Amino acid sequence: MATSAQPWQLGLAGSAGAEALATSGTASTEGPERPGPLQDETLGVASVPSQWRGVQGIRGETKSCQTASIATAEASVQARKHVDAEVQTEAPEPVSLPSVPRYNGPQLAAFLRKVEAMVTRELNKNWQSHAFDGFEVNWAEQQQTVTCLHTLSYPPAQGQGLHVTGVSWNSTGSVVACAYGRLDDGDWSTLRSFVCAWNLDRRGLSPQQPSAVVEVPSAAMCLAFHPTRPSHVAGGLYSGEVLVWDMSRPEDPLLWRTGLTDDTHTDPVYQVRAAARRAGQEVVWLPEPRHSHRFQVLSVAADGKVLLWQGVGAGRLQLSAGFALAVQQLPRNTKLKKPSRGEAEVGATAVAFSSFDPSLFVLGTEGGFPLKCSLTAEEAAVTRMPSSVPLRAPAQFTFAPHGGPVYSVSCSPFHRNLFLSAGTDGHAHLYSMLQAQPLTSLQLSHKYLFAVRWSPVRPLVFAAASGEGDVQLFDLQKSSQKPTVSVKQTEDESPVYCLEFNCQQTQLLAAGDAKGTVKVWQLSSEFTEQGARETELLDQLASEVAS
Repeated sequence: MATSAQPWQLGLAGSAGAEALATSGTASTEGPERPGPLQDETLGVASVPSQWRGVQGIRGETKSCQTASIATAEASVQARKHVDAEVQTEAPEPVSLPSVPRYNGPQLAAFLRKVEAMVTRELNKNWQSHAFDGFEVNWAEQQQTVTCLHTLSYPPAQGQGLHVTGVSWNSTGSVVACAYGRLDDGDWSTLRSFVCAWNLDRRGLSPQQPSAVVEVPSAAMCLAFHPTRPSHVAGGLYSGEVLVWDMSRPEDPLLWRTGLTDDTHTDPVYQVRAAARRAGQEVVWLPEPRHSHRFQVLSVAADGKVLLWQGVGAGRLQLSAGFALAVQQLPRNTKLKKPSRGEAEVGATAVAFSSFDPSLFVLGTEGGFPLKCSLTAEEAAVTRMPSSVPLRAPAQFTFAPHGGPVYSVSCSPFHRNLFLSAGTDGHAHLYSMLQAQPLTSLQLSHKYLFAVRWSPVRPLVFAAASGEGDVQLFDLQKSSQKPTVSVKQTEDESPVYCLEFNCQQTQLLAAGDAKGTVKVWQLSSEFTEQGARETELLDQLASEVAS
């Protein structure tokens, strides 16, 4: 039964009630003023209904939306033309096969026995033949053209009317350099000139902007790249000096120079080689005898001296050995023109070294006769020319002369006894080291021949530069009298003064001319792929001449 709470009971919720709870002890005596002890009661559940939901239900709203009406359309297409076609082959005709006669076994056996000995004999003959030894089938289609790949020039040099007097490829085959000077009459010793180089592998190659330019205090007559250092190049000047530059140092390229001393050439240096190269002065790089990794520079000039230079400290080239061509010491194995009165030395114009004997070299001379010479010669030269080292007489053999000065010589890289020479008589001579008379003489120009070079990859191919503006390529396997290809280097027939094959990229040939341009020619496979038995044919040519 539920009972309602009395007013005094609710008052216990305050602080007094709490205190009473805390202090209540045992049950006290019940009375009208004091309640009894607390007891549990079960009361009814009181609920209060919510009016909020009813109010929200009354205030509810209903909304809707509709998209714009969708437009639809229908279309159809139809081809304007319709064609039907049918193909039908003709009715096949029956093919009648010829009847194969049955062979006569006994007659066939008798025939085979009859020809057996003859067929066996011919097979043995073919087996022993060497007609196709070394023959390799080349399925690639050969291109028989020579094209101009680059036309290079330096406008400031052309503005001075300078000629390209020498060209050289560096050891990687990617850079071609040229010397600017003059080869016509006049005193060019005070003419400032240039040595320029182009990197053909560089992107954005500009034909009229060389990769490197070196200003030279005198006309440059020749140059030669170092055999192993791609940026080092030696040059010979009209003044007689020899210099070495590092083309990778544009601000200060000069490495060594000879200076103008008693040892220096007194005439223009037509060739320098890694040991030397061409007319006036020439330079070449040569390995030192005891240190094959170190090189000396060899120079030749019209003063009759052949000099070996070695780089020392303080940027100086020091003379290490020298030779002189005295008239009275020339070998008399062939008839030569009588020298002029008072002439004591023979002017050297070109040099080429043997690929088989590093001490053997050939000199071209102003007298027109090539000379076989040796670096190991011991005889002292009879000369009054001053020198800080003893000069020796190098000449060992004299060859039959041209009709004028020899401007270029080239030793065969495939045969130890063969070399070529070119001279002002317009002829190219092929000589054997074993006899004075030339094996053959080719008239290539009605003017001068300024350069001749053997191919580094084809034993029977060589190139020549003419005074009529042509670059001529010869293949002695095809013809020994006329060029296989002749390309026009200059349109106005200005002379081509120099040319060099690229030993690394063998399809390239560089040639320089009197217009101040260097043209890089790309050779077809006809001139770069060696034919069957080509070396044997070169040996036969040399042996026929020597016999």
